[in-house]
Amino acid sequence: MSSIELTSSQKTILTALINLYRESEDAVKGEDIAEEVNRNPGTIRNQMQSLKALQLVEGVPGPKGGYKPTANAYEALDVDKMDEPASVPLFHNDEQVEGVNVDGIDLSSVHHPELCRAEIHVQGSVRDFHEGDKIRVGPTPLSKLVIDGTLDGKDDTSNILILRIDDMQAPVGEPQH
Repeated sequence: MSSIELTSSQKTILTALINLYRESEDAVKGEDIAEEVNRNPGTIRNQMQSLKALQLVEGVPGPKGGYKPTANAYEALDVDKMDEPASVPLFHNDEQVEGVNVDGIDLSSVHHPELCRAEIHVQGSVRDFHEGDKIRVGPTPLSKLVIDGTLDGKDDTSNILILRIDDMQAPVGEPQH
């Protein structure tokens, strides 16, 4: 875990930068980050200066310039930087979401079906998800787990969707690992 303490605003901006960078694999313009986090481009420029000082972003000059996250940025947010992550699909109101991959699933209160929740950690923006939306996660690569649920809440800063689980299935048998 990183020892850098970031403000929630810095976390939100850095998370948006990482998400946009993963999509394009090119330097990300401050205006694109501003649009993603619904902030003024001037505010983004100011925050980028402090993130540069913390060695979490690097500036890329020129017409195709912008910002790129450093390895320290992934560590500061405790995000794995994988070249070829396994694909775990995410469906939003029955349509697969492009540019988003499920990073992890945490289950709570599994012993109490009415209170069972799933925290879905995603790589990509959760901005277009809203309470009450139908969400399907999976199948996961090894266990083929599929979770159907209703969005109960979200954490834009950490890219987490909180689902009230409606149904959860995994084939019974020998695991494939």
